[in-house]
Amino acid sequence: MDDIVLYRVGGWSNQEIQTYAIALINALFLKAPEDRRQEMASTLAQKHLRSIILNHVIRGNRPIKAEMAHQLYVLQVLTFNLLEERMMTKMDPNDQAQRDIIFELRRIAFDGENDPTGTEKRKAMYTKDYKMLGFTNHVNPAMDFTQTPPGMLALDNMLYLAKVHQDTYIRIVLENSSREDKHECPFGRCAIELTRMLCEILQVGELPNEGCNDYHPMFFTHDRAWEEFFCVCIQLLNKTWKEMRATAEDFNKVVREQITRALAMKPSSLDQLKNKLRGLNYSEILRLRQSERMSQDDFQSPPIIELRERIQPEILELIKQQRLNRLCEGSCFRKLGNRRRQEKFWFCRLSLNHKVLHYGDLDESPQGEVPFELLSDKIPVSDIKSVVTGKDCPHMKEKSALKQNKEVLELAFSVLYDPDETLNFVAPNKYEYCIWTDGLCALLGREMGSDLTRSDLDTLISMEMKLRLLDLENITIPEAPPPVPKEPSSYNFTYNYS
Repeated sequence: MDDIVLYRVGGWSNQEIQTYAIALINALFLKAPEDRRQEMASTLAQKHLRSIILNHVIRGNRPIKAEMAHQLYVLQVLTFNLLEERMMTKMDPNDQAQRDIIFELRRIAFDGENDPTGTEKRKAMYTKDYKMLGFTNHVNPAMDFTQTPPGMLALDNMLYLAKVHQDTYIRIVLENSSREDKHECPFGRCAIELTRMLCEILQVGELPNEGCNDYHPMFFTHDRAWEEFFCVCIQLLNKTWKEMRATAEDFNKVVREQITRALAMKPSSLDQLKNKLRGLNYSEILRLRQSERMSQDDFQSPPIIELRERIQPEILELIKQQRLNRLCEGSCFRKLGNRRRQEKFWFCRLSLNHKVLHYGDLDESPQGEVPFELLSDKIPVSDIKSVVTGKDCPHMKEKSALKQNKEVLELAFSVLYDPDETLNFVAPNKYEYCIWTDGLCALLGREMGSDLTRSDLDTLISMEMKLRLLDLENITIPEAPPPVPKEPSSYNFTYNYS
C-alpha cells in the first residue's frame, strides 16, 4: 500500500493524482492510533517520502495549486505533531538515563573528547559547570525540564545541537559563560524557552486548520528539519541577545518577531532561512516597527490622534490648492464624435481668480499651456450646479456604445450649469480624472473624494507626522500628561555662576 501511494506521488506528473496520494497519507496519519504514528513516520522516512515530495512536487515543473498546498500544510502539521509526546513529557530527576543526557551536555562543553569517564573526577565542579551552561537549578538541572511544554523536547534539541553542531554549541556556551555582566545569554534557559516558542509558532500538538495552506518548503529539505530549525534559531537568539545587550526578561521581545517575519517570507531552504534572519537584525526590526507604526495608523494614544486631527485640515487645504493650480494650468481632452477619425481636441482651464472656466476647440493636441484668448467659451463658476460622473453623465446616457465601454465610463464626468446646460468631459487617464473632479468639487465647496486625494492625504499626513515626531523615535508616548511635581519645601535656593 505504501509503495503504491509513494509511486502516485513521485511517479506521476499529474498534480491532481499527487494531491490525492498525499491526502491519503494524511488521512492514514489522522486515523492511526497515536502509538502507531511514529512507526508510520519511520516507514515513510525509510521510503524517502520527504525527498520524493521535495523533488517531484515542491520543486516540480508546475506551480503548486491551493489544494496541494493545503495537503502539504496538513502533512507538515501532522509531522510536527509527532513531537507532542516529547513536548509533554516531564523529565524524571531520578531517572539516571535522562540525567546522563545532561552529563553529556556538560562533558561536550567542558571536557571535550579526552575525558569520557571523568564523572567522579569533576564531580565537585558540576555545579559551576551547570551554572555556566545556563541552567536555573545548578545543583540538579534536571528540574529545569519538568515543565511542559517543552519538557524533554528541549533537552532533545540541546543534545542534537551539541552532537551535530558541536563547534557552534561549544562557542555559544563558552562565549556567554565567560561574561561577567548581567547580559550573558544563559544557554540552558534560553534553549528551553526557545523550544517552547517554536512549538507555539508552529502550533505543535494542534490539529490542522481547514482551508489553511501555510506550508513551509524548507521543512521538506532535511530529514531532521525540526532540530536544524532549532539550531538556526538558537544562533539567531545568541546574536540578537548581544545586539540588544539583553537580560533574561527581554527574551521574547525580538526573537519571536524575527522568526515569524522570516517564516512569512517562505524561505525555500534552511540556508535561505539563515540569510533572511541575518537581514532581520535588531536594528532592522526596530526600523520595521517604526515604519509599520506610521504606515498602518498604529498610533492610538490620544496625543497622536489629536496631532493627526490638527494636521489633516492643513493637508487637505494643501491638496485643494494643488488641484486648483492644476485646473488653472488646464488640460486637453478629446472631443468624441460618432466616428473616431472625426474626433477633435478641446482645452479647458480655470481662470487665475478661480471664477471662470474657459474652454474651446483645437485643431490638434497642444504642446503646452493654451492662452485664455484662444478659448472662446466660458462658464462662470457661480453658474455651476453640480458635477456628475460615470453613468450619470449625459453623454454616457446618450451614446450606448460609450456606455458599454467600461474604460471610458470610468473617466467620464460632466459639469451641470445654469440654465440647463452641460459640459461633458472624458479624461485622458485616471490621474487627470481625479485632478479635475477633485478641483471642481473644491470650487463648489464639496469634499474631494477621489482615490488620489485619499492616497495623497495618507502620504502627506504620514510624512508630516514623522517630521513632527522625529525627536520621539523609540520613546513611548504617554496617554496622559505626567503629574505636576510637588512644590519644594522652600524657595531659598540660588545658583552660583562663579
